[in-house]
Amino acid sequence: MKFEYEFGATPIDGDEAACLIPKHITVMPELNAFEHANILMAEQWALNSKFEFTVSYMKKLHKKMFDQTWKWAGEYRKTGKNIGVDAYRIESELKQLIEDVTYQIENRAFEFDEIAARFHHRLVLIHAFPNGNGRHARLMTDLLLKKNGKERFSWGSITSSCDKMTRRNYIAALRLADIHLLFALLAFVRS
Repeated sequence: MKFEYEFGATPIDGDEAACLIPKHITVMPELNAFEHANILMAEQWALNSKFEFTVSYMKKLHKKMFDQTWKWAGEYRKTGKNIGVDAYRIESELKQLIEDVTYQIENRAFEFDEIAARFHHRLVLIHAFPNGNGRHARLMTDLLLKKNGKERFSWGSITSSCDKMTRRNYIAALRLADIHLLFALLAFVRS
């Protein structure tokens, strides 16, 4: 399998790549389609499950999203990536994120869309898993919105096989959020 990465994608290292479950996959379009089918099943599970705003639920969701594709589904990454906190800090950062967002919701610190966008940004920034972090963070954010009686984000109509401009706009919005400028992300999530 030769991996070709979209703009801003997290590279998969050799040990992670060796954990690909379907051995018939040899090109990226096949992998993308297989992952997409896996994610659609997980989304149905998630929408019908009892949502829990916990670290264990986050891990369970990632596992459901990629359990047919990767042996490491639902497991934290063990290596450094082009983004993310140090691997040993993942668990504590996720717990802190949940505490912060819970406080923001209870105290109405921001409009709910902003709370959800901030949550999404930090979850992507933590980058807990070897791969699939953006897709996982988008679904977790949508579940958080739904649990609180809000409409899911449109994410610029992003899909697993989104067009290059939409992906660039998404990553540009995340990078602006890195420097505490949320306007682009707030616009993107509802575009």
